[in-house]
Amino acid sequence: MNGLQLNLLAATDSGSAVLWTFLIYMIGVFLIAGLSNRLLQNRNFLSEYFLGSRGLGVWAFALTLAATSSSGGSFMGFPSKIYTHGWSLGLWIGSYMVVPICVMGLLGKRINEVARTAQAITIPDVLRDRFRSITFGLISVSLIVFFMTFNLIAQFKGGSTILKTLLGPIDAFTSSAASLPDWIGSLCSQGNEYLLCLVVFGVAVIVYTTYGGFHAVVWTDVMQGVVMVIGVIIMLPLAISQAGAVAKTDKGAGLEQVTRAMARMVPPRKGTATITAAQAGADVTVPSGSWIFVGEGDSQRLFKIKNRYDLTGSESRFEAAEIWEIVTPADIQQVRRRLESGSEPSNVTGQIKLEIEELKDYAYGATPEQAGSYVSGPGPSREKVDGFLPLSLAISFFFMWAISGTGQPSNMVRLMAFKDTITLRRSIFTVAMYYSAIYFPLVIIFCCARVLMPGMESEPDRIMPQMAVELTSNIGMGWLAGLLIAAPFAAVMSTVDSFLLMISSALVRDIYQRNINPEAEEKKIKTLSYVITMVAGLGALFGAMNPPEFLQDIIVYTGSGLAACFLAAVVYALYWPRSNAQGCIAAMVSGFAAHLSLYLVGFFQGNGFSPYRPFSIDPIIIGLAASFVVGYVATILTPPPPQDLVEKYFHEAS
Repeated sequence: MNGLQLNLLAATDSGSAVLWTFLIYMIGVFLIAGLSNRLLQNRNFLSEYFLGSRGLGVWAFALTLAATSSSGGSFMGFPSKIYTHGWSLGLWIGSYMVVPICVMGLLGKRINEVARTAQAITIPDVLRDRFRSITFGLISVSLIVFFMTFNLIAQFKGGSTILKTLLGPIDAFTSSAASLPDWIGSLCSQGNEYLLCLVVFGVAVIVYTTYGGFHAVVWTDVMQGVVMVIGVIIMLPLAISQAGAVAKTDKGAGLEQVTRAMARMVPPRKGTATITAAQAGADVTVPSGSWIFVGEGDSQRLFKIKNRYDLTGSESRFEAAEIWEIVTPADIQQVRRRLESGSEPSNVTGQIKLEIEELKDYAYGATPEQAGSYVSGPGPSREKVDGFLPLSLAISFFFMWAISGTGQPSNMVRLMAFKDTITLRRSIFTVAMYYSAIYFPLVIIFCCARVLMPGMESEPDRIMPQMAVELTSNIGMGWLAGLLIAAPFAAVMSTVDSFLLMISSALVRDIYQRNINPEAEEKKIKTLSYVITMVAGLGALFGAMNPPEFLQDIIVYTGSGLAACFLAAVVYALYWPRSNAQGCIAAMVSGFAAHLSLYLVGFFQGNGFSPYRPFSIDPIIIGLAASFVVGYVATILTPPPPQDLVEKYFHEAS
């Protein structure tokens, strides 16, 4: 048995150990869901299912809010951005540590008071009852469902990508995926393995959310929050030591070596090529992520082939195959080492021919004048000539994260559920420390990933689970990867369950019970809540079959869009006695329109899901400005609210 076979055997054994560790975690999730369901039996169903009877203490409240915010974007999309753009992501995420102060400090106490006064269960409930406006409630429901659906698709993509990495080394999984009928595989652009993982993830999260309700979500969030921070703490020293060992020829030690190595990196080239078998008529399988060396001696070049191709007699030629060329000498040497050790088993050199059709350098970071772009601002960018994060955009993002977090209805719902003011104060400190313990280490870990694992630009959203497997395999503790992979999986699940409940509560409470059948019996409400939660989850599952490339782009769009819609309206409703339904509706609609229009302009300019940014200002800044200004003007120009409403919600001032 040769060295490569031994490595593959070890990888298979490690994969089985990872799977068992991960399954133990999943069993814990479903046990919590079962216990939570028992709480539903003896309490008011709506209040308990969607709000946990407003009785959350410090740890439950703090960790459920933190875990919900730390979504698949935090543990999948954010690491992919770090890997792609380098140290500039520290500035990009810097304000997240003040998010809890903004979210809880600005809205916490007041929204809790108003929700209790109105006996509200959802955010549309609060807005509808605050102004006695059915129209306002329905508009807010529509916007929540619109944005949450987009976000759920991104989270489902993240969950299935994690499972694909987890199950990849296991033969039973790959054979099961390969046995899926062709018509099923044709439904999904990501391949059979992704599709199978998507179904497994979707069914698991839909079942435990549907069955357990809000308490299942909260207590799994607590467990998931603990898993996330433990995973990051374990990964940090492993990443620094292992990446430092790879870059050991540099001066210094550990992180300094990593930074010096990154300073010499040049971004890869992306392009297309025609793939044919080296021997005419031969059957060749080119796995996804395969490496191929082209040329001889010092002129030899290294390419990575993104997708899988099966070359047969009838289909022996594929055109426009996506490829990436690695151009940094140290990265090429690291790939060679990984291929020799079996960490990268897919070397198809000599088996296929590669005819280059097109190769494009990064728009910023590829020239000698832009050397060191991975360790300095604005960071390399494939599309933007002014880099990933110019100063004006960095300032926009500083405000965006703090404001976006404050304007999320999912966070507002949590603020309606804490027990008392002491809980709120202690939770602000707890969540701020929690975010600091996660986001700063993530920047370091995935800068190290650039040194350890070159070429992951072809599948950036896989970098987190792949890094977990890499770090633990290198120390002979492959089973530990199950815990580390559970961290991003926990982040995805904690967000999906919260968003599912938000959609379900919006449709069941705010549309059906409040407008269609106010006298509906609890049994009917209960059945409908279960059904809607399940249908919403299945809808997101189908939407995630053909997802966009970057998960984080959707996270940014939905997060900033919800803030542009809701923040001004909610602030006016909570703190301004003169505010009325007309003004707050105008604020909500104008924020939505301004934000969406910039994304549409970007789309028609050919930027895909990236928005148009006038003067490099993010759409959330423009959307919020429009929302607050239009809402204020519309309120002043329309009649004041009824006096009894003012007295009900501002009795101290009256």
